[in-house]
Amino acid sequence: MLYLIVCAAPPAADAAEAVRLAQGRGWDTCVVTTPSGRRFTDPDALERLTGHPVRSEYKNPGEPDVLPPPDAIIVAPATVNTVNKWALGICDTLALGLLVEAIGKRLPLVAVPTTNPEHAAHPAFGQNVALLRSWGVTVLTPASGGGQPFPWAQALDAVEAGPAEPPGPRRAGWFTG
Repeated sequence: MLYLIVCAAPPAADAAEAVRLAQGRGWDTCVVTTPSGRRFTDPDALERLTGHPVRSEYKNPGEPDVLPPPDAIIVAPATVNTVNKWALGICDTLALGLLVEAIGKRLPLVAVPTTNPEHAAHPAFGQNVALLRSWGVTVLTPASGGGQPFPWAQALDAVEAGPAEPPGPRRAGWFTG
């Protein structure tokens, strides 16, 4: 099961292309959007294409989970907001909760940041990309400008290759005893 997490950036409008490419490679695919990212997609069309509901909000306590658990996750387009919050472990949206949890589960994770040069130049962004990479997240650089296609196929190649670097051993803490 592949989760495609979609944030609020123009390439999100082409999420169906990513789903079709993944399905062509044998992936059963679910789409999760950030609350703002949902506006950039066609949730009804994505649901018909995947056979799974498109989620963007946490479920209510006690409700069953409607999506099967992921085996791998691609977050594309990944906004600066999502990258920075993810690196800090902030789980204020379903998308971020899944991404933070996926690091703990050591799932294959690929991010394709998509932003403007001014946002990318903020020092926190580069530091957070480096942190994510150090935890085994593959962070790609998207094609830029000039009508170049968004690198959906490269993101799939990377998630199928597995983690960029193996994460270090789990640290004992109050959750693991």
